[in-house]
Amino acid sequence: MHRGTGLAAQVVRKMASSGAEPQILVQYLVLRKDLSQAPFSWPAGALVAQACHAATAALHLHRDHPHTTAYLRELGRMRKVVLEAPDETTLKELAETLQQKNIDHMLWLEQPENIATCIALRPYPKEEVNQYLKKFRLFK
Repeated sequence: MHRGTGLAAQVVRKMASSGAEPQILVQYLVLRKDLSQAPFSWPAGALVAQACHAATAALHLHRDHPHTTAYLRELGRMRKVVLEAPDETTLKELAETLQQKNIDHMLWLEQPENIATCIALRPYPKEEVNQYLKKFRLFK
């Protein structure tokens, strides 16, 4: 059992006993849209792999956080939202903003090229991070 699991269970039990709705946790990913277009023209599978790498890394890095343990406890109810960033500069600017605001995340760098491809946040209640992500639209 990971540290923090007890605390997550206490939070969920406390909310349930108080009649409050449990928080809906969402893992947000922001993927570079330009990688799917010329001159890059990465296939869809390669882009999906980047998002998977970033999501897995963020969950692993923050596995002891109570939100992550609660999120992983409900495997059938995981929620992910995939947003698009137009280019690498925008993605790196978002990573910097998240860092400054102490929002836990992982900026995935594809190797060996060292290309920033995707950001994944650890699971958060939607209302805690929406303000930093509202300029990004759903990935298409």
